[in-house]
Amino acid sequence: MSKGPGVQKMFDGIASDYDQMNRVMTMGQDQKWRRFVVEKAGDPGKGTVLDLATGTGDIASLTKSSHPDALVIGADFSFNMLLEAAKRFAGQSVSWQSCDANFLPYRDNSFESVTFGYLLRNVDDSLRVLQEVRRVLKPGAMVVCLDTTPPARNILYPFIRLYFRFGIPLLGRLIASDESAYAYLTGSTMKFHTADELAGIFREAGFLDVGYQKFMMGTIGVHWGSAPN
Repeated sequence: MSKGPGVQKMFDGIASDYDQMNRVMTMGQDQKWRRFVVEKAGDPGKGTVLDLATGTGDIASLTKSSHPDALVIGADFSFNMLLEAAKRFAGQSVSWQSCDANFLPYRDNSFESVTFGYLLRNVDDSLRVLQEVRRVLKPGAMVVCLDTTPPARNILYPFIRLYFRFGIPLLGRLIASDESAYAYLTGSTMKFHTADELAGIFREAGFLDVGYQKFMMGTIGVHWGSAPN
């Protein structure tokens, strides 16, 4: 059974509290990771860039602020998330569009870069999505992905697991009045690809010069790669 309809409904339901939850869950670190994503994606000049799973628009907005001459598209399949993004960044000329990452409605070789945050753990087939992303990227262009990654089984593992299992769902209940949504989000992290596994999927999708960097005690990973020339 596809994750799509359930995930879409869940994100529609938590859209209004999503930003506050992100700040609290990550102890304010999430904006630093997004800046890193935009830096890794490079300067698109006057070209077109796509931020998939844009959510409430942070990466798309930061891209536009950093590269004002670029045409920035922020795309998501949650309509309520797009409404929040358009409201938050009403003063910026970002194009907010509805789309499914499995079937991108864009032509081949369209974008100078594609970014996305917290997309791949919420899809059925990471490889398929990455192949779609490669299709719409121009030759040599960058893809940069921000997502959670399962924590390593080291001395911190029991404490991180407790936070994921009990702390984040509790915050979800207190802040967003939706414990189950954040229980899903933490569960999807524990079951997601390791950073090395995800790097391998990037390579399988055809990307070159694949790398990644971890943050927040190894629970966040930023992966990147370039489309072949």
